[in-house]
Amino acid sequence: MSDTVARHAEAGPSAPPRPNAVVAVLALAGVVVSLMQTLVIPIVPELPKYLDASASNAAWAVTATLLAAAVATPVVGRLGDMFGKRRMLLVSIVLLVSGSVVCALSDSLVPMVVGRTMQGLAAAVVPLGISVLRDVLPAERLAGSTALMSASLGVGGALGLPAAAFIADRYDWHVLFWTSAVLGVAALALVVLVVPESKVRTGGSFDLPGSLGLSAALVSLLLAVSKGGDWGWTSGTTLGLFGAAAVIFLVWGRYELRTAQPLVDLRTTARRQVLFTNLASVALGFSMFAMSLVLPQVLQLPEQTGYGLGKSMLAVGLILAPQGLVMMAMSAVSAGITKAKGPKVTLMIGAVVVAAGYGLSLVLMAEVWHIVLVACVIGGGVGFAYGAMPALIMGAVPASETAAANSLNTLMRSMGTSFASALAGVILAQMTTGFGGHSLPSENGFKTVMAIGAGAALLAFFLASFLPRRQAAAEPAPVAEGPAEQAEFSGARS
Repeated sequence: MSDTVARHAEAGPSAPPRPNAVVAVLALAGVVVSLMQTLVIPIVPELPKYLDASASNAAWAVTATLLAAAVATPVVGRLGDMFGKRRMLLVSIVLLVSGSVVCALSDSLVPMVVGRTMQGLAAAVVPLGISVLRDVLPAERLAGSTALMSASLGVGGALGLPAAAFIADRYDWHVLFWTSAVLGVAALALVVLVVPESKVRTGGSFDLPGSLGLSAALVSLLLAVSKGGDWGWTSGTTLGLFGAAAVIFLVWGRYELRTAQPLVDLRTTARRQVLFTNLASVALGFSMFAMSLVLPQVLQLPEQTGYGLGKSMLAVGLILAPQGLVMMAMSAVSAGITKAKGPKVTLMIGAVVVAAGYGLSLVLMAEVWHIVLVACVIGGGVGFAYGAMPALIMGAVPASETAAANSLNTLMRSMGTSFASALAGVILAQMTTGFGGHSLPSENGFKTVMAIGAGAALLAFFLASFLPRRQAAAEPAPVAEGPAEQAEFSGARS
């Protein structure tokens, strides 16, 4: 037992020479990667013309990124635990830069989709960064640092929209991707210079069958969800993909429970703290994205509709940008509450604040300042909630599984955003009003989506209530170096 304790002590985190710089660099990398989600939004209406493709085919420039991110996040997280989190962080950023260059050189659909796929493969940067922080920072620095890193997912999206709109409005659209390539190179250089490699590794062999099975299931599910509106929700293709996803998930789950070194440790995932955190993450991902779908449309629709505000894409980006700053500021407050009351309380507060923001939107969406207020309240709640999730996950898994567990949690958030996009698309397509010979989403349609967003946030609150009452925030866990240590960790947590 004394040898085990000695090994744990040797592997315990010690502060790197420049801890503030490490946190800043990893947060910057997270922001750069999250920019990829909003990078093409300003040019989506023009993509068919730019790429000489139909609108449905041009949409693959967005869908490909979603699918690649879903596949890469759990796989790269596991590889990070096995071979080094910093190493996989660098690989992910290299893929982002390469994909950006491919897109910048593209003038047709195929290379654009290839480049956007490569950008999507970089999605694991945020969970990898959180995992690096757990391994290299002392416990007293961890809550605030991981909260900031987690919030970078939303911050990059919020700040990226006005920047992308500004560039697209004034320069050739290829400049968007050259800019993302430059930002990626800067992040890559800073990670190389500042971020140390973690010594915490799981070792073992990579679960290739498990990774292929999970990838096939995720692609089938998300393809059906994202394209079901175009293909028809009752079409043979959509229903076939949903059926295939269900079957593959069942077979994959059975295999993962029987293999010695699974891609996803389903027994760990089934622990109450991990399970309910992930379920709450799906609900909050749904809730956050509902706002992202509604508010830009309300701002852009013509004033003559009676509820649109007639703003340009650039103005939309500037109006919504403050929510990113609020999200970042609230991540620090989130860390303080987590230290004082525990991450469960922080997550529940965040969910209530998000629900309150959506409640405000039902009566305050007629003026620009209404939109700013609603976006900031929701963004503040998301900052609270997203800051608590890594603490909950890392408090329930061994340090050697941190990247895989955080990556799965990030995937759950992404699943929520995909479901929100699909459901909101159905609602807004059904609840329309006529204007100038065209059908536009009606005001009641927007309010319905926002009400569902409030309901999703309240669902997250309910799910969070099942979490254990109080636990030290992001408590350092012993390194699982073998079966004895794994058993020791499981006994300590049960």
